[in-house]
Amino acid sequence: MGIFKLQGYSALIYFCLLFSVYETGHVTVKRSIDPSASYPLITDDRLPKDVIPQSYDIHLEPKIEENTFSGNIKMNLTWKSDSKKISIHAHFNLDINDKKIVLRKINTNNSDSQLSENISVVRGSRFPKKTIYIIYLKEAIKQGSECILEIPFEGSIWESGEGLFKGSYSNWTYLATYLRPNNARRLFPCFDEPGFKVPFTVSITRPSHLITIFNTPLNRTINHSTLKDHVIDYFDTTPPMSAFTFGFVTANLIRFQNEITIDSDSTIQTELALSLWGFEDNANQFKDIHQKVIIVHKAIQRYFDISLPLSKIDVVVIPELQVVRPVDNWGLLLFKESDLTQNRYYDIAQELIYQWIGSWVTPEWWTDAHLNKALASFLAADIVFKIDGGIEFNGKYPMTTLYSIYYEFSKRYPHSRITAMKQETISYKLELVIRMLNYTLGKDSFQRGLRTFIEEHQFKTFAGNDLWSALTKQAIKDGTLNSQYHVDDIVDSWFAIHRLPVVTVRRDYEKRTAAVQQKLYLRERPHDVPEQEKMLWWIPIVLNRQDALNFSNCTPYVWMERSREMTIDNMPPSDQFIIVNQEEIGPFPVNYDERNWQMLSNFLQTETGRALVPTYTRSKLLHDAWNLAYAGDLSFATALNMTLFMKFERNHIVWNPVFTFIDQIGRHIDMPEVHKRFEEYVLILLTPLYEDLGAETEGEDNWKTDLRSLTKRFLCGAGYRPCIEEAKNAYSVWQHLPDPNLENPVPNHYICPIFKWGSMEEFQFGIERVVQFPKSRKQNERTYLLKTLAGCPTQPEKIIRLLEQSTLEDNSNFTENDQFLIYSSLTATSSGHYTLLKFLSSNWTTIREKLISNTNLWDHLIGSATGFFLTQKGYNMVQQLYEEHAGEFGSAQHIIEKSLRNIKEEVLWSEENLPVIETWLNNFLSKNSSNSS
Repeated sequence: MGIFKLQGYSALIYFCLLFSVYETGHVTVKRSIDPSASYPLITDDRLPKDVIPQSYDIHLEPKIEENTFSGNIKMNLTWKSDSKKISIHAHFNLDINDKKIVLRKINTNNSDSQLSENISVVRGSRFPKKTIYIIYLKEAIKQGSECILEIPFEGSIWESGEGLFKGSYSNWTYLATYLRPNNARRLFPCFDEPGFKVPFTVSITRPSHLITIFNTPLNRTINHSTLKDHVIDYFDTTPPMSAFTFGFVTANLIRFQNEITIDSDSTIQTELALSLWGFEDNANQFKDIHQKVIIVHKAIQRYFDISLPLSKIDVVVIPELQVVRPVDNWGLLLFKESDLTQNRYYDIAQELIYQWIGSWVTPEWWTDAHLNKALASFLAADIVFKIDGGIEFNGKYPMTTLYSIYYEFSKRYPHSRITAMKQETISYKLELVIRMLNYTLGKDSFQRGLRTFIEEHQFKTFAGNDLWSALTKQAIKDGTLNSQYHVDDIVDSWFAIHRLPVVTVRRDYEKRTAAVQQKLYLRERPHDVPEQEKMLWWIPIVLNRQDALNFSNCTPYVWMERSREMTIDNMPPSDQFIIVNQEEIGPFPVNYDERNWQMLSNFLQTETGRALVPTYTRSKLLHDAWNLAYAGDLSFATALNMTLFMKFERNHIVWNPVFTFIDQIGRHIDMPEVHKRFEEYVLILLTPLYEDLGAETEGEDNWKTDLRSLTKRFLCGAGYRPCIEEAKNAYSVWQHLPDPNLENPVPNHYICPIFKWGSMEEFQFGIERVVQFPKSRKQNERTYLLKTLAGCPTQPEKIIRLLEQSTLEDNSNFTENDQFLIYSSLTATSSGHYTLLKFLSSNWTTIREKLISNTNLWDHLIGSATGFFLTQKGYNMVQQLYEEHAGEFGSAQHIIEKSLRNIKEEVLWSEENLPVIETWLNNFLSKNSSNSS
């Protein structure tokens, strides 16, 4: 399998492609599971539309010490049809005494609209198992009537970050709200749906030594009539807004910065106060944050060219804020301190964009929340590129997102277990489709269409079709989209199918034509997904040709209109290549005929070629070739040829995917003699890069530090002599310490090379450090040491030594969790799982007696020992174990049977590809000699 076990940053690179998390240097491209990923799953019943709100007048009185609050709401209601009941939202934990509910009719016959008679309320009750509260009236209210509904209420202040919650920092306590997606009903009874947008007139009680910040500016403050040392703040009435955008924070805050901004670039010039608030003792940390907020706001303002109907936006920074993501109330943003101290624009941009699209223009229902998130995420990234060229992304956007969904959607059964991850990944894919539209419709048309969309939906809600229609009309008007096309059809093809296509272009060099085909993209074998022949997409074929390279032109040569294949004409001469989908314009890989691939490989090996082909396109060509080969759609000889230009490549963006490919393919070379040649290839590939990077210098760019670290780790794993010598010297220092159990002075990246390439004495020293590890030290250091002891060695005698001491001997220093970790780590290398299976076979009776009663550990051992073989030799070994011990596997019977089925499939891959890889490596090594090993 792999040449070594991934560790540290390289493990992060690998797993970010598998999952949705990626952190690098000072910037995190946010790909952890966002709570909004689950919004489309909300099954909240809609309220009837017979009675709708016109405005709210709310008073809130938190009792901080008692963890409770009370309040009163006056709703101005209008009857759209005759009704004897009023349905509103109120959470189970919100106490309402129906005896105190008052309904008064508004006399609309005179100009003063004075209140007239009271309407009798029969009772109020909750809808079973739903957060709906129904008020039953004695008589029906006629259509067109207006009434004021007054409801007193009481509730609890939560400890978790939802509804009204309380937190603490240092010696201070704060109150804050987080009402997304439908938690306004936890705070006050209301019509808690995005479509009910009304003005709020709000007053809030607070201790006089604290301050309260609300959606709108403070209007006036009065002393509380009964509560000593308390005051009541009255705030300006809000613009019409959804209940979930309501928010306030009460704390001992100070204003760090305040600036009135006037955007002179906007056609509509308005004043907006941008203020930064926080706690006094961390003021020095936020000197640059306010300026970043101003820069981002101005950039967004210029992009939308339409001003918010707000007079202020307050940004509040709270250390240890108890929420997963920032709180984006309209006019009031709450950030964790850690979200704003990483010197980046992206988070600020994303939350400010929600002020326009999210609060002002709001998704009609939570099923469209993923569209809001995808659009805001794309626009935030675009704004960052406009501000500083995307420096903070360190080359990871959009590649991080793209590679992760390439991996996930290429599985036979993507997201088979994690629903929230499914929704999150769908949102990522939609973000990339929006990015594709920005390119293919033209950035100007996309921007103008988005402006029109906001203008038409201000103070309203939208569905996906509203956005797509606005973009369609603008693009047709600008001539960037065929008048017969509709963006909705394009997007629907990508959104309706939770997969991705692969496009194959095969040229007829004599006729100067090309056959373009699309099909479902699958890496995981077997390729037996049901109904895949019905999966078709609208795909833009953006084409570049060697005789007229122009990577700034993103206009599609042609659109594949959900057609399986098509022929395009006017291809370049037979000695010139083409490139489709430059710069990852669309989220799909592209395959070519062997001749076109070879011309691309040759061109990129020239200095001129690498200068003419942009960074993302070079990265894409490399990434596509390797993944297509892994999927069985391209010869590995061709994919390996595409790496030849890497000996000249020094851009970290192009190198980023290479380390993952080396690891993945290394793990699939389940033949020791071929694996050794592959390691020689890795040495030849990486040594020039590592030498050119040189020693680390103070103040160097993050990308350079990261690239050097990755390169060194992979070189060490492949046996790079200078690295092995450095590792041995560092390890020797540890061995000669008076008490080596007190500390480990060896850098982590040297541990694996020692256990792989070092002596048995050095390996045994590592085992002893695990056995004698003091409880006073951090246990994660012991875990790392044990993982490398199991996952790095290739010599069977080392692995057997570890297995004897941890499994056969009654050594109390090895726990059950240690055994789980050892068996898992042994699957990282072919020598690891081969040796584990042989060890299990040789000691079957003893091991079975020890472990079979522990079902979890026994099952895990059988799975680790049998589930990772890739060749016929491995299959035969597992089959022999299965037959020799038939009926003795107990709870693991189904596990070994599944292993046998999976290995059969992997054998087909190995038989098809390993001879090709071996032949290519032999040819490559005969032409290149490594002086670095």
